[in-house]
Amino acid sequence: MRVLNKLRIAAITIAATIIAGCHGFPKKLDETAVWTNETLYAEAQNAFTTGNWRKCSEYFELLQGRDSFGHCAQQAQINVAYCEWKDNKIASAKQVINRFIQLHPDHPDIAYAYYLKGLMSFNANLDLFSRLTGQDITELDPQALRDSHNAFRVIVEQHPSSKYAPDAAQRMRYIVNALASHEAHTADYYYRRGAYIAAINRAKIVLQEYKNSPATEDALHLMILSYHALNLPQLANDAQRILTSTFPNSLYVTDHSYALRKDENL
Repeated sequence: MRVLNKLRIAAITIAATIIAGCHGFPKKLDETAVWTNETLYAEAQNAFTTGNWRKCSEYFELLQGRDSFGHCAQQAQINVAYCEWKDNKIASAKQVINRFIQLHPDHPDIAYAYYLKGLMSFNANLDLFSRLTGQDITELDPQALRDSHNAFRVIVEQHPSSKYAPDAAQRMRYIVNALASHEAHTADYYYRRGAYIAAINRAKIVLQEYKNSPATEDALHLMILSYHALNLPQLANDAQRILTSTFPNSLYVTDHSYALRKDENL
């Protein structure tokens, strides 16, 4: 029993010594604490240039904290959003840029802030059209693209002289076509499963919300097929007239066998 007690005392003593030794380790110094704002900004810019997005975000956040209401802090907030985005921290980046837009609606760089916000949602779907052959477009996140479209629209409508406006307008057209294709492919999905009413409703969205998009042709064809499947010849003929007048050179109009083949492949 005495031996066990001695062993316990020895173990406690050793543990206490180890803990005391750990507490005695020197703490890691924060090298940025002695940096001037100019040095911190230079290091942040260097991290930005070299693509060290974690350091870039960290340094700009520190710079922002030192002068929360200064001009540099406002610019630092935009840079934090950019660095977080490049570091694939999309949710965090969106929070930062939304906060900036809310707090500084009249900032000289507000057009860029909206442009950056648009890109955050846009780039997630950027390669969508290039993957259509092997990718189900119904997997597209339409809400993310709508958010992106809304951000770009602010630039085009409220800041038309901004250098970001032309590119924003082009991306808006891409988004409209992507969303229209999403609805058309969803209509196709419902048609192939015999949900003809749902197919018609999704095809109508293309015609009503995304006028003049390339997907309109497919949407009209799907409406014709769905109306025929529902034994509604008059509505099918109405849709056919619209297709013929809008797309007179469409293969759905000029090549009956093509339309039949497309129907079989749906």
